Amino acid sequence: MKVPAELVGARVTGTAFDHRVRISFTDHSPDGRIRVDGELVIETPFTLTDASGHQALLTPAIGTSLAPLLGLFAGVVTETEVTGQGALSLGFNDGTRLHVKPDPDYESWNLTGAGIDPILVGPGGETDRQH
Repeated sequence: MKVPAELVGARVTGTAFDHRVRISFTDHSPDGRIRVDGELVIETPFTLTDASGHQALLTPAIGTSLAPLLGLFAGVVTETEVTGQGALSLGFNDGTRLHVKPDPDYESWNLTGAGIDPILVGPGGETDRQH
C-alpha cells in the first residue's frame, strides 16, 4: 500500500459527518493549479491526539463527540504514515495527530481524489502493502 505522501502540505478544507467521517484536503502548486483535491473517509473508531497529548477516541455517527475534528479545519498536513496492515497516521501543523487502525470486520478508511493515488483499507487491513 502506498503512503499518501501527496497529502503533505495540503490544507483541511472541510469536514462532514454522517455514519462516516469525511475530511477534505486541498493544496495548490506554485503556479496556482490544484495539486491535491482529496477526501479521507473514515468508517470505524479512530483517535485524535492534540498537541498537549490529550487523546480522544472518536466514533463515526456519534454526533457531538466528533466536535474535536472541527479543530482540524484549515490545518496543514505535515506528515503521513501507513504502518502494519493499513494503520493511517496524519500529523498536522498544530501538533495534532489523527490515527486510524484497520478494523477486522469493516472497511476502516479510504482516500480518493485528484492528485492522490486511491487507497482503501478493507476488513482486516491490507496484506499486500507496497512501500
